[in-house]
Amino acid sequence: MFPSEEAKADRKCELLKLLMDKQDLFIFLLISCNFMVVSGYPNGLVTASCSSLTPAHGGAIAQTPAAPFSVTASKSTYSPGDQITVTLQAKSDTFQGFLLQARQIGGGAAVGSFIITDSSNSQGLNCNGANSAVSHTSNSVKSLIQATWRAPSSGTGNIEFSATFVKSKFIFWVQVRSSQVTFNIAAPASPAPTSTLSFNPTSSLVLISSTGCGTNKTCFSSPAGCDAAMNADCYFMSSASPQGGGDGIQFEMSGKSSGYIAIGFSDDTNMGNDDIYICGRDANGNVQVQHAFSTGKSTPTIKPLENVNNIATSFNNGVIKCSFITRNSISTQQRAADTSYYIFLANGPSNGGTIEYHPSRPFITENKVNLLGSQLASGNANRPAIIKIHGALMLIAWMTTGSIGMISARYFKQISKGKQVFGKDIWFQAHVFLMLLTVAATITAFVLAFVSVRGWSGGAHPVIGCIVMGLALIQPFIAVFRCAPDSKRRIVFNLVHAINALVIKVLAVVSIFLGLQLLDNSPNQWLPKVMGGFVGWEFLIYLVLDFNLFLKKEEIYENVIQNPPEPVVLLIYIIGNLMFLIALLVGIGQT
Repeated sequence: MFPSEEAKADRKCELLKLLMDKQDLFIFLLISCNFMVVSGYPNGLVTASCSSLTPAHGGAIAQTPAAPFSVTASKSTYSPGDQITVTLQAKSDTFQGFLLQARQIGGGAAVGSFIITDSSNSQGLNCNGANSAVSHTSNSVKSLIQATWRAPSSGTGNIEFSATFVKSKFIFWVQVRSSQVTFNIAAPASPAPTSTLSFNPTSSLVLISSTGCGTNKTCFSSPAGCDAAMNADCYFMSSASPQGGGDGIQFEMSGKSSGYIAIGFSDDTNMGNDDIYICGRDANGNVQVQHAFSTGKSTPTIKPLENVNNIATSFNNGVIKCSFITRNSISTQQRAADTSYYIFLANGPSNGGTIEYHPSRPFITENKVNLLGSQLASGNANRPAIIKIHGALMLIAWMTTGSIGMISARYFKQISKGKQVFGKDIWFQAHVFLMLLTVAATITAFVLAFVSVRGWSGGAHPVIGCIVMGLALIQPFIAVFRCAPDSKRRIVFNLVHAINALVIKVLAVVSIFLGLQLLDNSPNQWLPKVMGGFVGWEFLIYLVLDFNLFLKKEEIYENVIQNPPEPVVLLIYIIGNLMFLIALLVGIGQT
């Protein structure tokens, strides 16, 4: 009636054998199915999602919490044929894929068409006509995407832009919508601003000028009073209430730059904890507006544009221009404040759409400015006096007092031997006095820099400066523990003392070069060039004195003791040194 235990065991063995014989097919099918489920659509060809905007990710369900992404349009109204810049931006996260359409309110089909300006990150899809939708081209990480939408010639009524953001296979948000864009049939069609607008004072798109400054808008420019409509070298910003009324602030900015121009709003004249609007070129050379917040001296953190619209941009002949209206609260110290701030107007390079540190000091208003007032703000890019004193002290310390002190120790031991002051040789007393003066000047300059900046400014200059400060403090302690002249260990002291001095000197010179590049705002950077001549002059004197030392050791010429050339060479060196020093000090004072 029932199979025996032996028969049951035989059947189990046969089943196990059958499964083992088929394991290769089983593993293949398992891997294939898994691959089909997780592969997704990294190439962005997602026309199957045109209607629902839902990714076909193997049954994955869209996220229900609020999306950490935003969809914003550059206009709140449009007419037939208009062009609107649509921005997809991450608020606190990144995304890999996206799908963007314009849809009539209450409709389910894509309307209008998109102009593809960034083919490396976006592509057009045929959802309801050519380029009626935009999607990604790869699954690379993204935080900002911009596309230009062209309205159909007949108009389609009120619309909104709807997008899907894909963070990963199982994490995505569907139909993240922009604010409504109202159809205005009465308004004439006008082309959208592009990133290649000609620099033309009569341009009707991005016309930025000084007209109205001091009467119905606040302006800040450098040179003072320049007109951005007539002068390509004019750095200019203005703020005013939006034309036609309404809340918010309308900003304009213009300036010559290969990367970006930016305006910052601060509670003081020191950079850091500032609200910033950036008008810069992206990886494809197109001009875009970004909102950011700076913390300390680090790269500003990009924020969502949110309530920014009526964006117009252009770039031509090296001049960047932007105009936009923002209804965002301007925040400093990460808090909302009033409408009076110190204004920073900066420019600098960018790399792949990411702004880099501005090589020159921003133009800064002398006083707080009411952004909704009617002021002609004044200011400049002058360095604070305390920073100029810092630079002057470091220059005096390591190019004059320090240099003369080192020369006296290296070349004047023999000719002044036996000539003493206060029980010590003259060369030694001169060396000690000059080097202590050098260390004191270095300490003072070091403290002044931190007092002025009130923190860490970043870059190589402060790093090298700190190393110089540390080694300069160590050098006197090394000298305190020097051995007696006849000690066997004296050579060790001489070697350590000399090497440390050489390292300090080299690093100090490098730090001075970097500091002068930061101070010098002139187009030809003449201060570092004069410093190069200064170093060359000192090197020449060392060569002359070393050659003289060689001749003396080889006893090639006579009457060395009776007529030593070192004092004459030292006098010539000091005269030349002072000439270079005075030129650099005057230049620092004028920056």
